[in-house]
Amino acid sequence: MDEDIEIPPFFLCPISLEIMKDPVIVSTGITYDRDSIEKWLFSGKKNSCPVTKQDISDADLTPNHTLRRLIQSWCTLNASYGVERIPTPRHPICKSEIEKLIKVSASSHQNKVKCLKRLRQIVSENATNKRCLEAAGVPEFLATIVSNNDMENGFESLADEALSLLYHLEISETVLKNLLNNKKGNDIVKSLTKIMQRGIYESRAYATLLLKNILEVADPMQIMSLKQEVFIEVVQILDDQISHKATKAAMHILVSICPWGRNRHKAVEAGAISVIIELLMDESFSSERRGPEMAMVVLDMLCQCAEGRAEFLNHGAAIAVVCKKILRVSQTASDRAVRVLLSVGKFCATPALLNEMLQLGVVAKMCLVLQVSCGSKTKDKAKELLKLHSRVWKDSPCIPKNMILAYPS
Repeated sequence: MDEDIEIPPFFLCPISLEIMKDPVIVSTGITYDRDSIEKWLFSGKKNSCPVTKQDISDADLTPNHTLRRLIQSWCTLNASYGVERIPTPRHPICKSEIEKLIKVSASSHQNKVKCLKRLRQIVSENATNKRCLEAAGVPEFLATIVSNNDMENGFESLADEALSLLYHLEISETVLKNLLNNKKGNDIVKSLTKIMQRGIYESRAYATLLLKNILEVADPMQIMSLKQEVFIEVVQILDDQISHKATKAAMHILVSICPWGRNRHKAVEAGAISVIIELLMDESFSSERRGPEMAMVVLDMLCQCAEGRAEFLNHGAAIAVVCKKILRVSQTASDRAVRVLLSVGKFCATPALLNEMLQLGVVAKMCLVLQVSCGSKTKDKAKELLKLHSRVWKDSPCIPKNMILAYPS
């Protein structure tokens, strides 16, 4: 488009400031481009009009056909300036059509295959269709297919497709809770755990991502009642590193479920500590901040129980790896790493361990923490660890001279 051409201001979406391709009117009377307002309302989870700041009482979007025709006419008149004509948008799918599609699919395996193929097309068109699918009960329909993934021949591939669709639907918190609380015997957590165990590469990743979303809306009792198999498969996903997203989701799951009940013990029993330490030694995992941060949060929680501290000390590189991350990743990671070292130094102190911490530079690093700019809580924990074993460490030649001055009295 020629930069000198003047675009009528009412052709521009108030959100994107670009020419509207599918103008729609919200309940406040303001017109937006459909894609922009849907992202604002449903992806951004906002319920106010961006222009008027008034609440949008009705989420229905009314097509502004008059404005769209004006925009299309203007584009045609200015084609010589490089302006491309805006195509007429397809009408969003209706709920009754989806319900009919689901009903027909129940008659045969072949119809289920056709149904999933059609649903894939509908999902890819626009965000409005996703909401319509949700209202028509598609998430529950897909979850049933996923839950029956070990039935007849050919059903597993059908379940893989249903699982992919279920993830890409980006379903709301309300529907996620409905899936979790399903009373028809379709245990979605158990089904996803099975797929994480023996599914194909992509399905294992989708199952992990969905499990993360579902557990985020679970109540404490549901989280505390999670079976050991869930922890085993989540840790296995971390160990296999099947994808960056799946690894991040698995770590996020541990962060959210480990504080509850005996979940720390379940995670330790599943081998989480050893796998996390190995991950922290992997440069690709440590290349961005968020991964090591979450890893340190999980290690801190697991080292709050005796079994966790024992497993931590059983890994030959654990102390060195955690010490190395202090002051190298973020304030959060440093704080959690110091907490981990304080836990083992406070409850597992032996002459051999204290000497190892000295030799690996833990004492020098704690002195450095006291000298640099970091959180006061982190400094307090470093000081507590140093004071705890000052008789052993304070006069050691392993501490650099410039650090001796920082050693607390």
